[in-house]
Amino acid sequence: MELNVRNESKIVEIWLTKAEKQDARLQKELKLVYESFHEVGYTVATFLSGDQDLADTTSDLVCYNRKRIAQLEVEREKKQGLAMSM
Repeated sequence: MELNVRNESKIVEIWLTKAEKQDARLQKELKLVYESFHEVGYTVATFLSGDQDLADTTSDLVCYNRKRIAQLEVEREKKQGLAMSM
């Protein structure tokens, strides 16, 4: 488990591995951590390790974003073309 306290923004980040996110004892301890930080006005964000391959998932996301950007550019160019022809 990794715990990062960002005092300037009153945010606490908790990073858990696959094994840690399934540990019942750790989950009980985390409830106490959440409560103690909440009492002093902090927001707690917990990040859980996923089950998918990071490289494959990231590659899929990059490909999707590139395709979406290209679609938006085509739409923008079509709108500009229509505006110029009027």
